[in-house]
Amino acid sequence: MERFQKFVLLPFILATSFTALGFCYSILDGPANATVLAGSEARFNCTVANGWTILIWLLNANPVLTVINSHGPIETSDRFTSHSYNNSQSFTSELIVHNTQLNDSGKIECSIQKLDGSSFAFLSVQVNGSLLMKNSTLIVKENTTVEVVCEALGWAPAPEITWMTNDSLIDKSRYVTQQSQGSNSLHNALSVLTLTPMNTEILTCLADIEALPNPQNATIAVIVGNSTLDGSYSEDSTSTWVIALAVVFSIVGFILLIILIWVVVRCCCLKKGSTYENEVRKISIKKKTDEHLGNRQRSGSKNQGYVPEEPHYTGQIPTVVSLPPMSTKFTVPHPDLHTSSAPKRQGTGATNGKDKTSGENDGQKKVQEEFDIDMDAPETERAAVAIQSQFRKFQKKKAGSQS
Repeated sequence: MERFQKFVLLPFILATSFTALGFCYSILDGPANATVLAGSEARFNCTVANGWTILIWLLNANPVLTVINSHGPIETSDRFTSHSYNNSQSFTSELIVHNTQLNDSGKIECSIQKLDGSSFAFLSVQVNGSLLMKNSTLIVKENTTVEVVCEALGWAPAPEITWMTNDSLIDKSRYVTQQSQGSNSLHNALSVLTLTPMNTEILTCLADIEALPNPQNATIAVIVGNSTLDGSYSEDSTSTWVIALAVVFSIVGFILLIILIWVVVRCCCLKKGSTYENEVRKISIKKKTDEHLGNRQRSGSKNQGYVPEEPHYTGQIPTVVSLPPMSTKFTVPHPDLHTSSAPKRQGTGATNGKDKTSGENDGQKKVQEEFDIDMDAPETERAAVAIQSQFRKFQKKKAGSQS
């Protein structure tokens, strides 16, 4: 009996001895697996017995944080921090991973740099994407089979799709779910539910992954229509279209009216400006014409057939009235007026003087005749040249007779 007791007490004595010597320094409680959503925090705890020297945290075999017993934690990245908890028998280090990302998924290890002095767990980072249904309301006829589609996009891992109707689960045989690989290591899922509704039903599509506290859902109302409902729906649709068309036509008509008013105003302005310019142009042309006619009346026309008189003749010549400049009227001597070329006789001075005085008075009493002649006509110019030529011949003949 005593031998048996000694045999039983031997292991306890050895354990106590090894503990006193420090051979029992080890990890008491390692980290646990964690599943989190991307962007959230992940926490892991590692508890070791007193007497430890160094503790290292590794993510996928890469050191991310070190804790030294005499110094404390050494943090090299803001994404990996730690908290420490001490008691009389152990030390606990908590690793906190901030803003978790999909590529953080993997092995988390706690090591105390001793043979068999490590413990590990796994981190799973999941992504909840979008869940959608094309319509929020679906109207069907009685005894009509329809397909309702629910689509999940951008999930990691691919979500599990389930259906409910009026808060009751639908048997999986009534719907089919297909999964596909998306971009950036994400997954998509498409679920199609086939049913023949007899009454109005509220259908709910649910997508679930482990990291979600509650499944994500999308809802659609399936309404079974009848003739009355269809008629009212058709009337409502027609009324809506009529109102929409009326509004559109009103806006278009208003815009066209504004454009028409602008065009009319513009045309009136252009016409008024053109009329004013024409009047000014007419007045200017009339003024220039009047000034030109006035200048012509004051200056007259140049007589191209005029030849100056020869200065050597000083005797008495018949009186010829000169043509006034720029006048349509001129005077000529009366046909009865004539001069005599006979030489003066001696001894008859008194008689000749009396006759001369009487002749001059008679010539002055003759009435001059007026004629309307166009001074610019070629015939007038030829007549003037002929008169000048005759006058020069007369002068030459008169000069010859006196010599």
